[in-house]
Amino acid sequence: MNDHRLYIESITELNRYKSREVKVGNVGIGGDNPIRIQSMTTTDTMDTDATVQECIELIEAGCELVRITAPGKREAENLLNIKNELRKKGYNTPLVADIHFTPVAAEVAAKLIEKVRVNPGNYIDKKKFKIIEYDDATYQKEIDKIKKRFSPLVEICKAHGTAMRIGTNHGSLSDRILSKYGDTPEGMVESAMEFLRICKDLDYHNVILSMKASNTIIMVQAYRLLIVAMKKEGMNYPLHLGVTEAGDGDDGRVKSAVGMGTLLLDGIGDTIRVSLTEAPVEEIPVAKSMLKNLANKKAYPQIETYKQELPYSPFRYVRRKSLQRDKIGDGLVPVVVSDLSGMSEITRDILRNLELKYDANLDKWKIGDLAPDYLFTTKAIDFELTGMTKVIQPNALLDDGLKLYSIEEYKTTSKKSKIINFVSVDSTNYEACSEFQDDPTVVWVLSSNNENKLLDLRRWILELESKNKLKHSVLVSFNSTSTHKLDLQMQASSYLGALFLDGLIDGIWMKPKNITEIKIYNELAFGILQSSRVRSSKTEYISCPSCGRTLFDLQETTNKVRQATEHLKGLKIGVMGCIVNGPGEMADAHYGYVGTGIGKISLYKGQEVVKRNLESSVAVEELVNLIKENGDWKEKD
Repeated sequence: MNDHRLYIESITELNRYKSREVKVGNVGIGGDNPIRIQSMTTTDTMDTDATVQECIELIEAGCELVRITAPGKREAENLLNIKNELRKKGYNTPLVADIHFTPVAAEVAAKLIEKVRVNPGNYIDKKKFKIIEYDDATYQKEIDKIKKRFSPLVEICKAHGTAMRIGTNHGSLSDRILSKYGDTPEGMVESAMEFLRICKDLDYHNVILSMKASNTIIMVQAYRLLIVAMKKEGMNYPLHLGVTEAGDGDDGRVKSAVGMGTLLLDGIGDTIRVSLTEAPVEEIPVAKSMLKNLANKKAYPQIETYKQELPYSPFRYVRRKSLQRDKIGDGLVPVVVSDLSGMSEITRDILRNLELKYDANLDKWKIGDLAPDYLFTTKAIDFELTGMTKVIQPNALLDDGLKLYSIEEYKTTSKKSKIINFVSVDSTNYEACSEFQDDPTVVWVLSSNNENKLLDLRRWILELESKNKLKHSVLVSFNSTSTHKLDLQMQASSYLGALFLDGLIDGIWMKPKNITEIKIYNELAFGILQSSRVRSSKTEYISCPSCGRTLFDLQETTNKVRQATEHLKGLKIGVMGCIVNGPGEMADAHYGYVGTGIGKISLYKGQEVVKRNLESSVAVEELVNLIKENGDWKEKD
């Protein structure tokens, strides 16, 4: 299934996915409406004043829909008080009730506010993480049970003009879906489609859908497959985008942009929520920057149309086959090249920003986990740099060593390496794809001046696939005119992440403009690789944004867990505020730290609870002990 037209019209033109309009109170979502920004409160829903105040902070920051947890009937009923107080203060922003396990709470909320969100994985099904054998008859019985229990909510929404989000989460698929489809994007899609078909049968269409996951590859594939599934059944409902449990800080921002930005740059998405383990108001600038990255993309120079079937599947991750040269190519992790051509000189102090640290006492270099694989410099280095990092220089600067050539230089040089030669190419030069067919040493360094870099770069790589029998490796050169760190993160993470999620490129060639940007660009490169799930260079934290269900200070606790474990490269650790978001939501985590009561924590190994109801004062220490017991611990350097 390689045809891009199954989910988007074109991969060389930015055309918005044509969804129907859904009204949420006075706000239109989908259709010709702008992409809407939303977030979620963290206060106790029964604390009306605090919740109203947090709603106001979000609204004034630019939030267009506010979601509030309603875990039970009492909380659902109190949504009316919150709504009334907001209306008295002049705020008409629609409210959304977040429902998981309690259908009665959803039915109460649907009569009071503008939208309810239900999770099909735990709204009706009981989750025990058991594989169950179903024949067609028993499976249909389960569907009939869902329809009987779900239909009353649909009828209430119809009667009251209430919108609904059917919000599938990768980590909370039901045992029934897992038994039939496994822990897959296809399972996520079918989980939503079962509920959506009931809505359609009952002639209810005020529906929005989401396919959230912490794993960006799964998240992107699920949304694409959902569009395919809806098209087959004559549906085109709006899509709510989100990378769930993205975490905090730079990691959370980069991960959000890798997942959501990939889809937005393909024209997919009608409303977005950035899920950070921070104060919810901090999510809004990230969402605004992400959408700003879409602005004026229609005005880019025309990209040659690509009408053929794709040489890769947008619904399955498979790395593009490419030649292995030195440390680059198929079968090797994608590389990072730090381009220092903007520096007036290369010093040891500059290299410390790249985790290349010289120990004068030992006369040795210490190489950190975020050290680039290659340096490119136009200046001579007057000291020896040893270790895993190699130096690339322009052809004119040296006789021997790793070189970067222009195409014309490479055609005329007589001093080519027999191992690897870096050749720079602009994305408008399609003829270059078929050049040097008999030269297996070429690695392309691809750049684009087009405003819509993703479509432009992807188009050139597709041309390379059709014309280049040797399957040369491709590095993408990135630099930005933005001076704002957040905008830089959104730009790079969106279009580079998209190329990695589809397995199309072999590395990043980062080009900071000045000394102050070196560390930012380098950390961003490794963050994109980590968030794209193609190279792990640090501990990954799958932490949920706080909400009214959270049983401890999530930001403070995540920081404590991070301080104790951030040196454990390659491990994924889930930090979840309540049982709703754990253990299922941390499906990819090796270890989990989950709130189970006030001041009580349970620890997980994978999805299995191994230490129950620990006092929070000792829980981080016990998490470290659990990691040690399973042989995954190492001491800090």
